[in-house]
Amino acid sequence: MRSAYGAKENGIGQHPATIVVDVANVMGSRPDGWWRDRAGAAQRLHAQIAALAASGHPILPDETDPPGFVLVLEGAARAAAARIGAARIGAAPIGAAPIGDEAPRVAVRVVQAHGSGDDAIVALARELPGRRFVVTADRELRRRSVAAGAAVLGPGWLLGLLREH
Repeated sequence: MRSAYGAKENGIGQHPATIVVDVANVMGSRPDGWWRDRAGAAQRLHAQIAALAASGHPILPDETDPPGFVLVLEGAARAAAARIGAARIGAAPIGAAPIGDEAPRVAVRVVQAHGSGDDAIVALARELPGRRFVVTADRELRRRSVAAGAAVLGPGWLLGLLREH
């Protein structure tokens, strides 16, 4: 279906793409000692993704706008949510209006899975508006994400972007 004339230009009915990150899987793909402090590793990954998001650059194929991010935490890494929240106190709010030439900030949302992280990711892939991308190497989660309407990207893709940034 084609959008109404001028809808895209006016931002009507358009949702930014969203990248849903399987934090446990992405952390597990780089052997940097993450297993000794899962919450700390998740906090570091969040900081890297927040910096990438703050750049305001489009990073997805066929997208001209920067995506939003949702990081899904499970197990021991869920403790990172409190650390991430504490680190943001006093910072300019995500999504705040730009000041001068400052680029607008893009949201990096954190979701704490209360059960299976994979189930939370699939639910997000099913419910979020617009184009959805799930970052994981987990074969079963990849299959479930595609069935929920999301495209899948591997951890190497995201880690490569973080290295470049």
